[in-house]
Amino acid sequence: MNLHEYQAKSLLAKFGVAVPNGFPAFSVAEAETAAQKLAGPVYVVKAQIHAGGRGKAGGVKVVKSLADLKIAATDILGKTLVTPQTGAEGRLVRRLYVEEGCAIARELYLSFLVDRGTQRVMVIASTEGGMDIEEVAEHTPDKIFTFTVDPATGWQAFHGRLLCRAYGLTEKASVQSAMKLFANLYNAFWGIDASLVEINPLVVKADGGLIALDAKVSIDDNALFRQPDIAAMRDEDEEDPLEVEAGKAGLNYIKLDGNIACLVNGAGLAMATMDIIQLCGGSPANFLDVGGGATREQVTKAFRIILSDPNVEGILINIFGGIMRCDIIAEGVLAAAKDVKLSKPLVVRLEGTNVELGKKILRESGLAVISADNMADAAQKIVAAVAESKKKGAA
Repeated sequence: MNLHEYQAKSLLAKFGVAVPNGFPAFSVAEAETAAQKLAGPVYVVKAQIHAGGRGKAGGVKVVKSLADLKIAATDILGKTLVTPQTGAEGRLVRRLYVEEGCAIARELYLSFLVDRGTQRVMVIASTEGGMDIEEVAEHTPDKIFTFTVDPATGWQAFHGRLLCRAYGLTEKASVQSAMKLFANLYNAFWGIDASLVEINPLVVKADGGLIALDAKVSIDDNALFRQPDIAAMRDEDEEDPLEVEAGKAGLNYIKLDGNIACLVNGAGLAMATMDIIQLCGGSPANFLDVGGGATREQVTKAFRIILSDPNVEGILINIFGGIMRCDIIAEGVLAAAKDVKLSKPLVVRLEGTNVELGKKILRESGLAVISADNMADAAQKIVAAVAESKKKGAA
């Protein structure tokens, strides 16, 4: 689960991480009130969306008066920001963050994330703060410093010294501030069950102290049951509505850019299905795993969700029935297809528990179902069916 910047900073501050003073605002009036609570005379008005690149898209403005702040807030709030992370459709700004200005001496980069390879927390640091870390990695990889932290020992003073050396921090005030911030940031990472904490930029102020000028935090979804206060911070407006709907139905769904929808049971099989569609010249429109214990109602819901995507031009159902029975899948598909009056090509590959019953239900349904013998056969047939459907539509 992703957080807004102001939410991330409020959590980090609870662990003693130094952050600028600021307040969220949901209207221009609230932005003005927030500014009046700050010392000034420099204010920063920031759009709050779940995407990077806000500054380049006009979503971050530095102002030096309350009058200019009102103008900036009016300009940003309600604006659709288009950044490399939002896609061409952009993201509507519904929230602002008004923050005090900061005298910046240097900008650094720091992040903590889960490294599955070592099963440890990885630390990534760079002296090139304020830039996309991907660009730094591509053009100047020598400016990226990484190490992992042994969970048996946790954060130690030598880890902090490693970072200070990598950043070239030598002033006493900077080193003392940095050592404290690094340790607190690591404790926050564990304390909030984060999967990512990214500080970009991590700023060395004019007085030598360090402060997290920006913060991006992602929380491990699997840990939200023990983080109810953080779970309450979820902003569904920042998520794809179909993904939200699927989540409420207990389905694992991720919308993609292709035109062939997939309904599969099991994450591994879903990944393999998307790969083989691509291999056969198609493009998957989604990842949808109904799981091993889905009910007829859940399958029906899943089918409706994938058909709600206007980009979908064909559907591939690939089920290997172990715990998940093939007849349940067939009944759910039949119910949903009748409800939405299916007119798109549908290829079904069923194997496993009650497979013959499942095939019988679909065969006798009256639906124009294309049966497939295996994954390769299914992928080839749906790609060909979509191409044929397009050809007829063009004619």
